[in-house]
Amino acid sequence: MTEQEIKALGPALADFLNKFLFCCGYTQTFTHLGVYCRGLLSNLERKTVEPIALAAGTPVRTLQEFLKDHVWDQDQVRDLLQRHVASTLPTLPADDIGILGIVDETGTAKKGSKTPGVQRQWCGELGKTDNCIVTVHLGVARGRYKTLLDRDLFLPKNWSDDRQRCRAAGIPDTLVHRPKWQIALEQIDRASSNGIVLDWLTFDEGYGDCPAFLLGLDSRELPFVGEVPRSLHCFAVRQPAALSSSWAEDLVRHSPALLQQPWQTFRLPRQTLGDQFWQAKAARVYLSVDGKPSVKTYWLVAARNERTGEEKYFLSNGAEDVPLRLLLLVGFGRWNVEHAIRLSKSELGFRHFEGRSYTALLRHLTLCLLMQAFVACQTERLRGKKSGADGGAGMFRPEAVVLEMVTAAAGDQR
Repeated sequence: MTEQEIKALGPALADFLNKFLFCCGYTQTFTHLGVYCRGLLSNLERKTVEPIALAAGTPVRTLQEFLKDHVWDQDQVRDLLQRHVASTLPTLPADDIGILGIVDETGTAKKGSKTPGVQRQWCGELGKTDNCIVTVHLGVARGRYKTLLDRDLFLPKNWSDDRQRCRAAGIPDTLVHRPKWQIALEQIDRASSNGIVLDWLTFDEGYGDCPAFLLGLDSRELPFVGEVPRSLHCFAVRQPAALSSSWAEDLVRHSPALLQQPWQTFRLPRQTLGDQFWQAKAARVYLSVDGKPSVKTYWLVAARNERTGEEKYFLSNGAEDVPLRLLLLVGFGRWNVEHAIRLSKSELGFRHFEGRSYTALLRHLTLCLLMQAFVACQTERLRGKKSGADGGAGMFRPEAVVLEMVTAAAGDQR
């Protein structure tokens, strides 16, 4: 979209951005915030400071200073954004899940050694270990609405141990290495303090393989269904205490509680592709915590796709009477945040940051979240009251460019 085309949403965008006026120390800084946000929504090939500034007629140095040095509080922007989403979620059409929180991370390929947090590590977007930065995110979904709520840089230990290198990148001394699961718990607490009430949480096996993370969710009384590795250690029974644990895969294959169960077939809908059919069964197990059975039991869910041969395992602290289909819907709901991250990278310039400043990186990511939440809200508004045959998206005499933008956000067919 060009600057002229974005005027189709000009009034709505202006009203949305006005909520964040007092996050900025000066009126001029707030003006630059609007310029940067409109640049993220534009059709620029690279959504970095220089092309955004040139397209808007703003001096490049000025926009660089806005991102790195100007007085504005990116954490306050994030908190206000979360409060805005918290007030929006209850008004949205719901499904069987309710409000779903999703924890995920993403790697963004970077060259060189100066970008904050960069090193050779697993990069999801490349599917291999390579030079990249990793950010941890909390997303939220309700019905067809989905957006990211938070962002944090994962600081590798070798960065954290080299405080001179950190200071050169503007990383404060208070920011040290924390495991990703700990960052995720901090984001969940932050969202809760800003009014986000989750009915369920889901995550991938990178977090499901960490008992400390699972117990942290338990202590917060947050229901979850998370993917776990087939090698997750569980106990079929709690007594005798000396009984050795088994892998989740072995329990499914050999435990009487699961072996004697028939596989049930479930049809799981998806928004942009055909429905999937999965077979599943579940039983209560004890989680292995420091080699001993947990105090409480959890659902261990095994799922298999006969067409593709794929197998998945999920663990849940849901109540004993929760339907198996609901456990599957929550566990497979992680695609919502994958879609949100993919949209941010492909449409909003999430991966385009170029620089050596931690503050500038965090501010860039924050404004990407801000614009994704705006697009998500407009997507819901423009869906109107069309029937399901229309994909639910439509409004009276919509501008073509607006329809294109919200269609990309929704992942719908045009």
